[in-house]
Formats: sequence, structure tokens, C-alpha cells
Amino acid sequence: MNMRLYYRKRGRNPMPRSGERQAAILWHPPAMRLRRLLPLSICLLPSLGFAETGSGPWQFDFGTNPPAAGHTQVTAATRFTAAQPYGFELAGKPDDLVDAITSSGGCHFSLEVPEGDYEITLTLGAKDRATDTTVKAECRRLMLEGIQVPAGKTRTEKFTVNVRRPLISGSDSVRLKDREKPYLHWDNKLTLEFNGPQPGIDSMQIRAVTVPVIYVIGDSTVTDQPNEPWNSWGQMLTRFLDAGVSVANYAESGESIKSSLSAKRIAKVERNLKKGDYVLVQFGHNDMKDKAPDALETYRKNLLTIAADVRKAGATPVLVTSMERKGGVEKDTLGGYPDAVRSVAKELKVPLIDLHAMSRVLYQALGPKLDLAFQDGTHHNNYGSYELARCVVEGLRKECPELASHIRPDAKPFNPAKPDKPEDFKVPASPNKDAAKPDGN
Repeated sequence: MNMRLYYRKRGRNPMPRSGERQAAILWHPPAMRLRRLLPLSICLLPSLGFAETGSGPWQFDFGTNPPAAGHTQVTAATRFTAAQPYGFELAGKPDDLVDAITSSGGCHFSLEVPEGDYEITLTLGAKDRATDTTVKAECRRLMLEGIQVPAGKTRTEKFTVNVRRPLISGSDSVRLKDREKPYLHWDNKLTLEFNGPQPGIDSMQIRAVTVPVIYVIGDSTVTDQPNEPWNSWGQMLTRFLDAGVSVANYAESGESIKSSLSAKRIAKVERNLKKGDYVLVQFGHNDMKDKAPDALETYRKNLLTIAADVRKAGATPVLVTSMERKGGVEKDTLGGYPDAVRSVAKELKVPLIDLHAMSRVLYQALGPKLDLAFQDGTHHNNYGSYELARCVVEGLRKECPELASHIRPDAKPFNPAKPDKPEDFKVPASPNKDAAKPDGN
């Protein structure tokens, strides 16, 4: 029997830290070939399982206590390396508890995985203290917000994270901008940020799943912004959805429809589409800078083509009008572009989320507090993008009823005329910061 196939069918847990030196040797290709010739009793050593398991499940037990059966122990000293493809890395500092990991200011845990969708089951809490945990994924996608657990208790939460690569097929890849190449949402890992006033991560299971995917394409007001203080609604949308769906955000700062087509971002989405998926499309801010006489008509034709192609794949296109800039509270700054989106949605009878209209209601309701939602004249901070994501969720609730069952129970109906108070917003900032303004305006 092919031993590689045997292990993939069985699935093994990651190696314990005590096996690091052995794993560093056995991950070399010649050693991997040798293992297929070894007796079965030797090949079943738990420390060898990680390299043969492409889709898990992986089970981790955090803290200094001995790990639960079938779990790999993770302490604050467990570091992601080439020889050990799981552990803490990047900004932030984890701290040990007896039965959990905590952190002050956030920390990052990564696991090397293939491209795909992964369901994360987290057990939160600690024996000796109350915990308050917020979890983000990849480039700051908000997954869990302020989960509070009393001392000595635990609580289990689930969510699904999309992991992707630039490769489309063969030698064809998304043409990334230089600044994107190190972004966490284009690498070969699943990265989670544990944050909050007193986070407590007890244990975690990660497994590959097949679920409906909500793809998002657009510009800097939509993308997963990698650094504080910038933020976009696409990376807040995940907080309001359950583990039964995944969000794959392919938007990027500075992009128009034409540049996204040219960079093959949309081709990558279309390559991955399956029946039951959704594609949210929001462009306009950068498209309107095109001075060609037929720029608006070209924009409209591209929308029609993308929507038709998505439908051919058995997926659902959802058109989103661009939110207004800060200067657009009373006077529209986006020209004829929102109306073009509305007309295409009407012509094709596809769902429309009129974020342009909802954003103006939201901004007017904020009144003198409007500045507290923006980082500059176009881009939002964490609070502003959170409120816009709530608008998008309302659009999904009304326009895509089949997705309504995947909206989290605590995501109550939202009226943009009655926004959350800025002073009540408590999502903690991530440790990675960069004041440089994103592309686009």
C-alpha cells in the first residue's frame, strides 16, 4: 500500500516539541522517501505525522501542563521555524499560564497549511483568571470579538478562515504588487492573532473544510489592510458570520476593475469558484480617476462581464456601491459610478448592496463625531470599517436570504441611522503598525 496515501487517510497530529530535532532531519526529501520503506510500527510515531498530513486535523494544547491525549503542546517558547511549521512568530509576545496562553498587546500563532478553507475550534478560558479574548486571522480579519469567560470556566467558539496562494494554475499567478508579497494573506500559513485585555487560549483544533465561500473584490476601502491604524469593511465582515461560510478577500489598495482584471485577481477568484459561492464586487473610487471618454461605460461593461462569469460558475454575484468619502456627506463625490452599479444590478437582476446610500445615512447620523470613523478623507479606522461592515451584513440579510442563517446570532439588525457609539467601540488594535497611507483615494 502507498504509505503516503495511508497517512493522509489516517491523519496525524503535529509533532510534540520533544521531536523537533528528529523532525528537522525527517523533513528532508531523502528521509521522507526512506520512511516509506520503514516498518509500519516505526512510521506511526506521532512526531512524524505532521509532514504527511496535508489537511489535518491538527490539535494543539496551550500552556505548561502536560497536553491532552492526541494534542501537541504549545508553550510561549514554541516558535514557528522551517523545521517546525507551527508556533508563535511575528509581532507580540505570548505568555504562559498553566493551562493556557495569554498575551499583553496581542501575539501571532501560525501553522503551515495548503490553500483552502479551515475550520478553527478554539477553547477559551483559564483556571486562575477571567479571560477576555479577541481573535483575528491573516491580515487582521476580525473573527471573534471580546469573548469573556469567568475564571475556572471554558467556552468553545468556531470560525472558518480562508488561506490562499498567488498561484492560479501552471505558471499563471496573480501579479502581486511588491508591498503585497510579504502580506499574511498571500503566504503559505494560517496565522491567528490572539488579542484582548486578558486573552486565554486553552486548546485549538484546525481542520480543512468545504463550505460556501464569500469572495470579495475591490479597492483599499474593502481590502484586508495589514497594519494599524487603517482598516476596511472586508476584514470586519468575518466577525458577523459563523463557521458555515468562509470569506476570501481579494481586494487590494489602489485597484480599479481594469487593474484587478489585468493583475489576474479576478481570474484567481473565478478559477476557484464553485456552485453556492458568492462574489461581492465593490469598485469605483479609483475607476473614476480614469479620464478616458468611455471610462464609465467600460466600467459598466466590466461589471456586466464579471457578473455573468460568476453566474456561469454556479455562484452568485453581489454588486456593492462604493461608500462615500468623508467629504460626501451632503454632496456626492463618486460621480456616475454608484448609479452604474445600480443599473447593472437591475439589468441582470442580481443582488445589490447600496453601501453608497447607507454610508451617507451613517455619516449624517455620526454628525460631529464623523472624524472618529475615518483615518483620512477616504480610508477608515477600525470603528468606521466595523460600522460599514454592519451595513454590508444588513445588505446580505435582505438581498441574500440563503446567507441569513450564517449571520451570527449576536449580529442584530443594524440601522445606519443609529450607529454604535464610537466611545463604546473596544476592538483592540493589532501589534503591527504602519502610518503610511494606503494606495487609492
